[in-house]
Amino acid sequence: MSIGKLKNIIIGLGGCGVLLGIPAVHADTGESISAEAWAFKFTPSYYVTTHEKDATDLNLRAKHGPHAVWLGYYRRDSEFEQVRTGYEYTAQMPFGQLVPSLQLATRGFAGGSINAQIGDSIYALLGFGRTNMRDYYNLNFDPNDSIEYGLGTRLLPQSTLSLFTVKDNRLHTGQTVTHTIWRMLPDEHQRWTVDLSSKHGSATAYDEAVSGKALSLTYDYREAFFRFAYDQKVNFSTEDQTRFTIGFRF
Repeated sequence: MSIGKLKNIIIGLGGCGVLLGIPAVHADTGESISAEAWAFKFTPSYYVTTHEKDATDLNLRAKHGPHAVWLGYYRRDSEFEQVRTGYEYTAQMPFGQLVPSLQLATRGFAGGSINAQIGDSIYALLGFGRTNMRDYYNLNFDPNDSIEYGLGTRLLPQSTLSLFTVKDNRLHTGQTVTHTIWRMLPDEHQRWTVDLSSKHGSATAYDEAVSGKALSLTYDYREAFFRFAYDQKVNFSTEDQTRFTIGFRF
């Protein structure tokens, strides 16, 4: 179990959201850029997993200019609970963006990452993440002691499309997740996001490998957003998971 993340312009390892704001929806993130004021996003989620107790997750994220911080709380009945926090910085570079991040959690967990978007209309996505491998419920559902590589484009009308792979390069699990993410803005107040992924690998180096697919569908309308996700073999376990999210920005 390892570090979580948020997926935005740079689909990174370990908590990497990029742009958050209030006035207008950005074509890549659904979040706007505001350097003058703090902007917040509150994301409560409910998880239903086969052969497990249901779980809840609360995440509050704040953005000010290139700085972002977050605080989260995950609880699965009386079996597992954890508080997490993190920080990331979005640096605008001549070649694109560079995003380093750090995440800490109770139970002694620590992790970090560095991610890059290289290019503009057509861009490369690169990422590298490491944790201290202490207990942590993986809320990004991808391997995090890993590398990431992929491509994206903004050339489609009112849309962005990205294809990238996140792959374990440390724990010998063979965990590999490949995402195809399509974001469409029909107007300035709405956004649709479809994330279709496939996975293969084992929970540990000693477990049997599993394969599965996942689908996440998100709809943003003004300050509110709604998400439904179905994930086979969640976190490379033998279980399937359904996730429901209703959140808002302020």
